[in-house]
Amino acid sequence: MFTRLLVGLDESPRADQAFEQALLLAQRFQATVIAAYARESGGPDGAPMLERARLRALERGVAAEVKLGHGAADVFLAEVATQSDAVLVGRRGARTGQDAIGPTVASLIRIAERVVIVCGATPSPMQAVAIAYDGRETSRRALDLAARFASIVGSTIHVIHANPDREAGVGVVGEAEASLSLLRVAFVTHVEKGKPAEVVARVIAETKCDALFAGAHMQRQEGRPSQVTISHAEEILRHTDIPVAIQP
Repeated sequence: MFTRLLVGLDESPRADQAFEQALLLAQRFQATVIAAYARESGGPDGAPMLERARLRALERGVAAEVKLGHGAADVFLAEVATQSDAVLVGRRGARTGQDAIGPTVASLIRIAERVVIVCGATPSPMQAVAIAYDGRETSRRALDLAARFASIVGSTIHVIHANPDREAGVGVVGEAEASLSLLRVAFVTHVEKGKPAEVVARVIAETKCDALFAGAHMQRQEGRPSQVTISHAEEILRHTDIPVAIQP
């Protein structure tokens, strides 16, 4: 499922935890980890940090590569990610305040053409899988990704949907139920009233899920998008502290 995992590093604690999360996934899937750093104008030389990361991976029996670039980290990571299956990042970088996801992460979600796994404060086994499902195209792709992941780790998928109209909500998750039944993946559905991010956070707390999959819905433009419409993915990130795999 994952053969090449890209990790964005910047010497922040959250980036270090993202690297640890990548190592855990790489060991499970026997994947190669690519440690990447973009040096902005006047920024520190990232070569020593990348070499330390490479050696750390090798000590864990994980194949590793390094990528050193220049310029904006979001653009660099999005470019390198085209040769990977997923890109892992911390929620916040070295220069980001404590109460927000970092601007690099927010932009990467918009422009990357691969799954972006936004990691938590501590590495997760990613053994208990949840999906924030709303029936849209990227949500259906995220469901497929979650199903493949759950089939490998042997997990039951918790399908979470927020809808003030329960009957309408049951209809939406019915599509997910049909797909998961065909794939022969065990699942439980949760249809609840409330704001999507809050419903997702509440169900995750109740079910003890330690991995979340979600779709990112956007109007894509060339280069850095402006006036992009994102789904509830970013708001969900503010309400959870587990790895969130965002499917473009």
